Amino acid sequence: MLKKFLISLSILFAIISGISIGYLYWIITDLPAVTALEHYRPVESSKLYSEDGVLLGEFYVEKRTFIPLRELPAHVKNAFIAIEDERFYEHPGVDIFGILRALWVDIKAGTIVQGGSTITQQLAKMLFLKPEKSIKRKLKEAALAVKIERTYTKDEILELYINQIFFGSGAYGIESASQTFFGKSAKHLSIAEAAMLAGLPKAPTTYNPKKNFVLAKKRMLLVLSRMEALGFITKEQRREAEQYKITLRNKIQHVKAPYFYEHLRLMLEQRYKHRLYTEGLRIYTTLNYSMQRYAEEAVKHGIEAIEKRRKNGIEAALIAIDLKTGKLRAIVGGRDFWKSQFNRAIRALRQPGSAFKPFVYLTALEKGFTPDDILIDEPVIYRDDIGRVWAPRNYDNSYRGPVTLRTALAKSINSIAVKLIIAVGPKAVVKRARDLGIKSRLLPYPSLALGAADVTLLEMVRAYAVFGNNGIWHDVIYYDMIKNRDSITIDRPKQHVYRVVDRDIAHEMDGMLRAVVQEGTARRAKRLGIDAAGKTGTTNNYSDAWFIGYTDDIVVGVWVGRDNHKPIGRKETGSRAALPIWMEFIGNIYNQNRASTNSSG
Repeated sequence: MLKKFLISLSILFAIISGISIGYLYWIITDLPAVTALEHYRPVESSKLYSEDGVLLGEFYVEKRTFIPLRELPAHVKNAFIAIEDERFYEHPGVDIFGILRALWVDIKAGTIVQGGSTITQQLAKMLFLKPEKSIKRKLKEAALAVKIERTYTKDEILELYINQIFFGSGAYGIESASQTFFGKSAKHLSIAEAAMLAGLPKAPTTYNPKKNFVLAKKRMLLVLSRMEALGFITKEQRREAEQYKITLRNKIQHVKAPYFYEHLRLMLEQRYKHRLYTEGLRIYTTLNYSMQRYAEEAVKHGIEAIEKRRKNGIEAALIAIDLKTGKLRAIVGGRDFWKSQFNRAIRALRQPGSAFKPFVYLTALEKGFTPDDILIDEPVIYRDDIGRVWAPRNYDNSYRGPVTLRTALAKSINSIAVKLIIAVGPKAVVKRARDLGIKSRLLPYPSLALGAADVTLLEMVRAYAVFGNNGIWHDVIYYDMIKNRDSITIDRPKQHVYRVVDRDIAHEMDGMLRAVVQEGTARRAKRLGIDAAGKTGTTNNYSDAWFIGYTDDIVVGVWVGRDNHKPIGRKETGSRAALPIWMEFIGNIYNQNRASTNSSG
């Protein structure tokens, strides 16, 4: 009987062993090829930089910046080894002691509650396996870890791991985590900060120092204790680290210049698709962040000043473009991007009022008129082909009699503008406006002379640049170049540059627009002491206020109004509502330039 029993037991053992071996063989043969890691590039966020070197924001699916292990202090990698895998440099990918310890905890709990996974196993799970808890997955994880260890060095494995793991608050990888929580590169982490970050991957939400600093600090102390026990730091270093004052980066403005950021994101997404969010591109933009801050401040102050006089709900937009190159330097699309993402600087179609008049005067000069020609400022009555009557009035309802074209534009006299568009033909004005980049719908009627058309601020600013740039038109440029994660330049925008106005005519227009500042509706800008030219604009019911002006270096446009097209308020003209914003912005950037010149001299 005993003999039969032993035979039966042997057969059963053989069957079970065969099944187990077959099962293990099936699992192993089903493993992915770890050699794929040779070509593995972690998903990395693309970064947006200003012209003056400020990080404006990132485009990402996972917010990650890859950093080589060799650039990290030793205590950073040691902190992770101490808390995650103290025998990392000793085991072959699987730590039998760790597994037995975790197995005992699981048996006592009656379920899988502790992993016992090595750093290599965690990496295998993150890169190759689904996040499920099962015996099959654990076996695959162990087998993959052994294969990885046979193929790659320990430092290569640790580098991949430390750049892959999730730390919470949207941060993937040690560099992104360091920036997110401490506002510094991982290269500069203290022992205490490294210990705190090393404690996060186990439970990123639970130990998030921004949400539960007490628990995060407790976890950090555990990491420091393990680092000391393993000889990574001395007792004195541990005590110093325990007393170290952790300063969290509490308020993070993830995106600077948000209207610009979003506009560029939409533009680049059309070209780069998902690569924009995953391939670690470096986008070097034309925006000057110093100017951008002045622009945001000017818009804020301008709206506050108006709302002291008027009911709330005022919006404003500003665009600043380099006069000679077409490079965008600053843009504000509204009072608060986080409340309204609608970009009024680029997308809002609004009537420009008298700011459209320069296109009429340009056409007239090209048809033979001169700035010194005299026309009679008097009431005008226009009848169209079907007998409809239009009788536009001057803003102040007064008429001056004989005036030069220069004075008429400077004083923004409506009657003269209407006479000119009738003389040269509305269709000719539409054509010249188109040549200067106005792509919005323009109807060839005399009322166009007073801005009876919807245009964007961007179109108007781009067109005005022609008057200050000797008749040359530029595409607007938003970035200078894009590099891939290997610092290879992969994109430089091609700019279109055309002569659209004769140099002499452009010079005459420039002189007339300078008269607006010297003696006309924008004369308050004289107090800046800066040579400038431009034109105010106001619609009939005060629903839109504009000023577009330029200096020798930069062209800046400002629009003020309400999104519902209701009036800003009585007498809220371009000179009163929009010009002060322009003046504050221009004044600040020129004061900064003077200060820089004086300090360098």
